[in-house]
Amino acid sequence: MKPKPMTLTLLAAVIATAFGAASAGAQSAKSAPANTTPPVQYWMDVATFSMMGMDEMPEMEGMAGMMMGGMMNRNAMTGRDGRHAKGVGNFGQTKGMGGMMGRQLDIALYTRTKPAGTSATQEIPDRADVGANPLHLVTPPREATTGSNDDPVYPERPRGRILFYWGCSAQVKAGQPRILDMSKLSALDYTNFMQGRSVKDRGARAEAGYAIWPNERENSHIRRDASLAGQHSLSGEGVPASMSFTLGHDQDFMPSLKVDSAGDLKDSVHVSWQTLPTARAYLLTAMSGGKDHNDDPEMVIWSSSEPPESGMGLMDYVSNANIDKWLGEKVLLPANQSECDVPAGIFAKSEGAMLQAIAYGNELNIVHPPRPANPKTPWTPEWSVRVRNKSVAMNMLGQENADMGDDRPSRSGRNERKQRNEEERPGPGSVLRNIFKR
Repeated sequence: MKPKPMTLTLLAAVIATAFGAASAGAQSAKSAPANTTPPVQYWMDVATFSMMGMDEMPEMEGMAGMMMGGMMNRNAMTGRDGRHAKGVGNFGQTKGMGGMMGRQLDIALYTRTKPAGTSATQEIPDRADVGANPLHLVTPPREATTGSNDDPVYPERPRGRILFYWGCSAQVKAGQPRILDMSKLSALDYTNFMQGRSVKDRGARAEAGYAIWPNERENSHIRRDASLAGQHSLSGEGVPASMSFTLGHDQDFMPSLKVDSAGDLKDSVHVSWQTLPTARAYLLTAMSGGKDHNDDPEMVIWSSSEPPESGMGLMDYVSNANIDKWLGEKVLLPANQSECDVPAGIFAKSEGAMLQAIAYGNELNIVHPPRPANPKTPWTPEWSVRVRNKSVAMNMLGQENADMGDDRPSRSGRNERKQRNEEERPGPGSVLRNIFKR
């Protein structure tokens, strides 16, 4: 069978695997001992996504709206058991960089006494406004994955290069870039190219036996002024009557992260953002894809980390302990920082580059009853709660956020320059195709 040429999509997958694998296990949170794991466990993942300056999807009617809805809706999430869940509705939109702009919420509940799954009702604050009240958590049915009779396709030895830069600096620092030549790759190069940090998924998942929300019965439709702050309580089969907890503003939906950038890609690009009141830290990354002089794929990536860290394994929820650790290592930017420079000329050969930014929120962990201060005191926890939040933005590098559907002047007031930039630069669709084209 003819080998399949490696595309930039596969190159991106290689980067993510190489950067994250080395330390994913070592830097993930440790699980509690089995004898202290509560029989009822609850997860809530809270996320805010913005893209190209938009806080939510524009209203689209007719065929365009149907196509967009189909692309954004996930009809079958896959759990760690390798099987699919039916009836999950739009569950899973909080994962990674998100599937849809706006505010997203995922909830999962596991009850040890009901391993096949249960159903539960969650009472939420009146002003939550997430699409239903109360919320009905249900366990979706599972179905086995279908096998394929197609012959395996083996990729040919990859061609092209990956160039990696890092740090907030107007000029390229000494020792950069690190270059990975795919045609000269050895087995050790994948892990030696970068010691990437990564985090294990510790949140809401559509696992076998887990009751989830949203689901096929109730899909989320979250308003921009929705709030989760206040009292929450759960009831259902196997759920203790004591399962009630309060969320503060630190666990609420974070505001949209507004990231602007100004400067020609041939020069240094200045990135700025308005700090968020509940953010613990920030991280920026940028990526472009193109061809070198031999017409081979060439990818350029950059991160705001001071040490050489791509950040590709960190664009998601991070525990409070890891945030503090990586702030100390200057991998993440502090909560009071609001600007960063991308080194001059690193994206000069590209037609455009995509900028990603994340504001890390606060993780809340509750165990009831609380662990006694005296370690010798017997302790039998009944339930646990984990709540995480984040705010993520994506925009074109070197172009200010567009005020989509708004005639007000931009934040800088330079509408004329913004219009000229939009005319001269390729659109976001062409940039994404250039990075991940097949």
